[in-house]
Amino acid sequence: MNRDSATIMFRTFQTKILIGYGGALAVVVLVFAWSILSLLKLGKASDAILRENYKSILAAENMIIAVERQDSAVLLLLLEAENEWRQELLSNENIFLQWLGRAKDNITVDGEGKILDSIETSYTAYLMKLSEIFRDKDISIKKTFYHKEVYPLFQSVRNSCIRLREINQRAMFTASSQAQNLAVSAVWNMVGLGIIAVGFGLGFSLFLSNMLASPVGQMREAAARIAEGNYEIQVPVDRTDELGLLAEQFNNMAKKLKEYNELNIEKILTEKRKIEAVLQSADDGIIVVNPELKITDMNPMSAKIFGVEISLSLGHHFLEIIKDEQLIIFVKTVLESGQPLSFENEKNILSVKRGEDNSYYKYSIFPINIKSGFMLGVVVLLRDITRLRELDRLKSEFVMTASHELRTPLTSIGMSVEMLMERVSEQLNDKDRRLLQAAHEDVQRLKALVNDLLDLSKIEAGRIELAFEDVPVNLICEKAVSAMKFQADQKKIELFSDIQDNLPDVKVDPNKITWVLVNLIGNALRFTNQKGHIQVSARQSGDHIHISVSDDGEGIPYEYQSKIFDKFVQVKSEKNSGGSGLGLAISKEIVRAHGGTIWADSVPGKGSTFTFTAPVRNLSRKDAVKC
Repeated sequence: MNRDSATIMFRTFQTKILIGYGGALAVVVLVFAWSILSLLKLGKASDAILRENYKSILAAENMIIAVERQDSAVLLLLLEAENEWRQELLSNENIFLQWLGRAKDNITVDGEGKILDSIETSYTAYLMKLSEIFRDKDISIKKTFYHKEVYPLFQSVRNSCIRLREINQRAMFTASSQAQNLAVSAVWNMVGLGIIAVGFGLGFSLFLSNMLASPVGQMREAAARIAEGNYEIQVPVDRTDELGLLAEQFNNMAKKLKEYNELNIEKILTEKRKIEAVLQSADDGIIVVNPELKITDMNPMSAKIFGVEISLSLGHHFLEIIKDEQLIIFVKTVLESGQPLSFENEKNILSVKRGEDNSYYKYSIFPINIKSGFMLGVVVLLRDITRLRELDRLKSEFVMTASHELRTPLTSIGMSVEMLMERVSEQLNDKDRRLLQAAHEDVQRLKALVNDLLDLSKIEAGRIELAFEDVPVNLICEKAVSAMKFQADQKKIELFSDIQDNLPDVKVDPNKITWVLVNLIGNALRFTNQKGHIQVSARQSGDHIHISVSDDGEGIPYEYQSKIFDKFVQVKSEKNSGGSGLGLAISKEIVRAHGGTIWADSVPGKGSTFTFTAPVRNLSRKDAVKC
């Protein structure tokens, strides 16, 4: 079937649909137009009621009120209150005449003009009689004149105004009744046209659904068979319209899918075997977890790590096999965020008990996402670092042993050099004296290095004790600033503190934390020029206090910023006096032992800021622990 014939059939089927729904749409448009026309008529009727009758009723009401107030003023006048009510007569006279003029401008009902003429004539006579009542000063004569001449005219004016109001009210009720009849008629007309439109649309929809249901049902059943893997299914082609063309194209699609399946199934199986081979031979443990936290796959190494069988573990909850709550929290976090986690301070270390020994595994967690954004689960990768931990332990023990062995001879050498400097310094020439001084300085530097190595080894081995106390933050900062104030003054550097008010106490070992702060200030002094500035500040953030040391010195080159807290790392600089490179490493371990973190922010040439955190005192800790 060529494209031209398909286009013709499509247009034919499209024309049928357009004609059917176009007729229903035309009826809907007719109903819509009729509704608008009816609403316009109702609007005109309402406007006529307001324009023709309501204004006249309002004028009649106000004229009644005005003439009644004038009559009340006359009665009070007869009670010898002339000066107080004369103004009331005049103001209500103006009001009456204004509303009379408005009523005359809105004559819309038969007989309304005659009533207005009667009102005007009677009111003019009423005003003339009112002017006569002021001439005689005898109250009894005024009262008699009022009852015989003025009051009958007042009643005539008032009754005429009431007739004006009543005639307009009757006209308003008549117009309202006509508008209501028009509304009822419009509603029934719209209901009738709506029923016709609904009936026509429903009939055409039933016809169209019957015409489409049979071939669409056949294709739906065929699609279900194809989804099950039966690519031999064919839809009968017994029509010449678009549905027939669709059935023919569906059959062609089934043939193509069969060819594609036969072509790619072997390739897919080959790739699957490759992946399985990689998983089976991997030295690292690999576990696949679905969004319900159930294990869907694992390799032999992971089964060996946890001492389970793969066949018995699949389908079980992750926590049943890997009994580590911290790891399950990280897995849930990755499932919720869809992003891999970055770990700090070796928080991603899993310890597995094997007999009397422990094995250590460093784990990474990666999400499994597909292009549509749907997450299939996560992969947990376990890398064995037991040997690395053992090597690190042996190295620490070696450093500690060597430091202990070096400490005694260094102390002896130092004492000997000091004794020589005290006893024979004056007998030596300048060159020998400088050599002896250099030896003394080197011995002191070696002793400091050995002490730092011992401290670091104790911290890493968990043999240093921390005595926690509730300590005010400003006390720690003031103690550190006082200890370094003399050195800062010697270098002509301004050292000051800026502590936030009302900070809670911190739960720390005050000596160790003060040592950390002194070490950071010492580093800042080393790399800050004269007339520079060093600031010690403290701020609260959540359940931790952030303590910072900021300077406007040289800053840290970018290539050193990622490893500044590693052991034996020293920034190359003219101001570097050749330290051990262990101060920041020891500081990091002490801060970690307190449950905090330490980091550096620096821009080369613009200074550096070192910040560490300390927990506030309301955190639960033992008074003394070993790190």
